[in-house]
This record gives sequence, structure tokens and C-alpha cells, in this order.
Amino acid sequence: MKSIPKYLPVLLVGLSLSCASEKETVETSALFDFSEMEQIAEVDERYQSINVEMCEVVGGDFWVPYSQIDTAKVRALGFAGLKQRIPSINLYDEKLRALSKALGPLYIRVSGTWANTTYFQDNDAPKMSQAPEGYENVLTRAEWKGVIDFCKAMDAKLVTSFANSEGIRDANGNWTAAQAAPLLDYTHSIGGEIHAAEMFNEPSHASHGGAPEGYDAARYAEDFAAFEAFLSQAAPEMKIMGPGSTGEGGIIPGIDSTLTTDKILTASPAPEFEIFSYHYYGGVSQRCMGQLSPENALSEEWLSKTEEGLAYYKKARDHYLPNAPLWLTETAEAACGGNPWAATYIDSFRYLEQLGRLAKKGVQVVMHNTLAASEYALLEQDTHDPRPNYWAALLWSKFMGNRVYDATAPTDGPDLFVHNLKNAPNGYAVLLVNPKDAEASFQIPADAVQYLLTADNMLSKEVKLNGEVLQLNSDDTLPEIQGKNVQAGELVMPSHSILFLTFHNL
Repeated sequence: MKSIPKYLPVLLVGLSLSCASEKETVETSALFDFSEMEQIAEVDERYQSINVEMCEVVGGDFWVPYSQIDTAKVRALGFAGLKQRIPSINLYDEKLRALSKALGPLYIRVSGTWANTTYFQDNDAPKMSQAPEGYENVLTRAEWKGVIDFCKAMDAKLVTSFANSEGIRDANGNWTAAQAAPLLDYTHSIGGEIHAAEMFNEPSHASHGGAPEGYDAARYAEDFAAFEAFLSQAAPEMKIMGPGSTGEGGIIPGIDSTLTTDKILTASPAPEFEIFSYHYYGGVSQRCMGQLSPENALSEEWLSKTEEGLAYYKKARDHYLPNAPLWLTETAEAACGGNPWAATYIDSFRYLEQLGRLAKKGVQVVMHNTLAASEYALLEQDTHDPRPNYWAALLWSKFMGNRVYDATAPTDGPDLFVHNLKNAPNGYAVLLVNPKDAEASFQIPADAVQYLLTADNMLSKEVKLNGEVLQLNSDDTLPEIQGKNVQAGELVMPSHSILFLTFHNL
């Protein structure tokens, strides 16, 4: 990246998109009939999961908040001027733990581009001031123990990836367990477990992620054979995921043509993943010259793009590894830290539509990036206060079970997603998303409990539940999530709103 537009840091400041609209009401008849629904999929009990970037764990260069971008610095340094040093995240913070645990059960993925070049300092000495040759970052035992303890406190399962830089390689450039072995040994020594791992993060962008020069699919296959042989002895219980690429199928430009998923899966010896993983971002943020706009954030084209992103990887999975579960192990509003509006109410539509649409398509796990770093995080980076997407995630976690039903709304009605009701012997959880500039009136077949999300404007960081602002209690604990009883019959859903309905004993 050679230049950044002068307007980048202030783009959209002060923009307000109204939520209120009384222009029209779209009327539909009975929107759904449970007696006619068939189960079409079953997702993992940890379907909604999260990423904590390795960069956060070790403390490194991450995206500068838009409000703090220095235009002169960006013009002088280019891409480097869009990042700043962040401290290691405190995974023992009680507020962070409580808010994270409320979303459970979870997979917690600690990975990202930084993981590709991270050296594990396998001793209890003070942290090295500089990484050894062949690496760029240093992970200490204390930092990794923080990850293990965080997962234990959450009853979460850990997912990660390993280094792939020159530092792990022998004199002939071959993959060695120089980093995987000590990290696994230390994990086991403190009672931890890595549930699953990718060999390294995003081979589709290997040339930007610390891989050796000229790294291609043939070298990947050779490395994978060594990686798999090592793990069969060192951690046979750990599942191997891959390839974990992103942007293919025309979603994001700049894919390494020598390391496409098709080339990886047709190399010799062909890698065999127990879990087929991929990443998805619908575009890049303004930091990276992206052209996304909040005016399009509620369009069907944008909300359905996650299905377009899935199509390429599902086709590859179906062809090469048809029995492998399909996991989306990294996703958010946009790559490069997200756009300014990723932290506002408007992105809750994308967030919940993505969960709903992918569950229908057979994706087993969706891992949001990140928990608490940059604009696309669920929590504010410094205060860990919930953003609108956190409240959306919390309601999904409370109500949406793992059985997915075939439910299609009329084209003029809100988008419809139906699961079994979580933690209930019988019942249904219904998610209705109305991104339209019109109310929706429809019939519901039985009495229900309503949880309606709205906001005063689309770019607000405040979200309301049944008309009351959602916020933490004075002691930073979560408020009681109270629903509103509604009777069978007509229900009116405001424009630009999100509605969870729970039906019990059906």
C-alpha cells in the first residue's frame, strides 16, 4: 500500500442513519407453521464462537482506532501507520471472563497472522526483548498459561495454529516441530488441551504471513505430511483443521495463486483435514482502501454475501473431503479491523444473518473475530463494555439451539431463522431480522416471549431490548434479560429491527 486517502480517518464521522420509519407496513399472513417444518441441519453446540488474536495475547501491532488515526503518519509510513502497539490482553480480567462465559459454550481460537511468526519462549525468564532469527514475535509461558486458564474458566475448547516461518525449518527448509513440540508439551504440563489446530493461518495469504519465499502448494503438502506425522505421536487427540484460507471465489482480491485451496488439496501427498476450515470477510475496511459503505449494510446483496463466500469452500469440501465438518474459523464485518460502523447497531444485522444463513447451509461452527480488539470486536477494546453485536450474540447464545429447521419467509417479509429452543426439552426459537425501511405485520401460531432489539439510529452504540437500553449493571454484571409475553395472532415488527421469539412446550 503506497498511499492512503486524506479523508480516511474522518470518513463517516457524524453520519446518522435513522431507524425510525412509519412510511409503510408490509403485511404477511402466517409467517411460519412449526408443524410443516423439517429439520435440515444440526450445528455444533459451540456453533457461535470467538477469536482472540495471537497479537492480543503477546502484545503487538494491531489496528489503530479510526478516532486515533494520524493522517500525517499514515501518509509518511503508509500501511504501517495504520497500526499501533497494543499491550497483552489481560485474560484474568473478571469482567472480560464474565461477559465471555455468558456466550458459552465456546470454542476460543487463538491464531491470526501473528501466530505464523511467533516464537514460544519455553522458560520462565523475563520476556525476550527481540524474537530469535526466523521469527518476529515472542509468546511467553505466562501469556500462554493465561490462554489455557481463560479457556478452563470458560469451559471453552481451545483452537489455534502454529508457526510457519523460517525459524521452524531445518537447513534444507523442511518443516520441523521446533515450535509445535514445546508448545504442546507445555500445554499438557499445565493441564491444558488444544482441541483443534490449523497448520498455520491463511495459506491463501502466505506471502503476507511470514512463509518462506516461494512457498507453494507442493511445499505445503510436504510440510503437512511432516506436521501430521508429528501430531499422530505428540497429540493424537487433537483434530487437524485446514486449510483455513480466505477470500477465494472472487470475494477478496490478492489471493496467492500458487496456494489456492484447490491446489493445496490436489498436491501430493494430498492433505486430509479432519475439519475443513475457511475464513470469510465480505470486503476490506477503509484502512485498507475498502469501498464498503453503511448505506449498503442492510442490502440483501451484503447480507447474503456470506453464502457466496461459503460457496467456493463448500464446493471444495464436498469434492475433496465430503465427510469433514465445515467450520468458519474467522469472520467479521470487514478485514483490516472492520469499518467504523462495525461497532454500531447496523452490523448486528450482518452478524445475526450470517449465523442464521450459514447454519441453514450446514456450517458447523462460526468463530467471530475478535472478542475485544478493534472496531469489529464484540467488546470495547479498553473498557470491555458490550457493543451491539455482543448483545446480539448473547441473545443467540441464550435461545438458538443446535437443530436447524427449514423456514423461509415471504420475499416481502423479514428474514426468518428457526432452531430448537436451547436448554428446553421442547420448543422453538425464532429469529426474525427486518432490515427494511418498513414495519412488518404477520401472524404467529402460538403464544410466545418476545425479545425485540432496536436502536434510535443505525449507527448507535446503544441498543434497546423491548424499548429499554441494554447496559451492564453498576458492578459490571449482566442485566437480567427479560422478555415480553405476546399472544398468538398478529404481531407488528418495527422497521430496522431484530426480533427473537421463544415458543415453549410445542
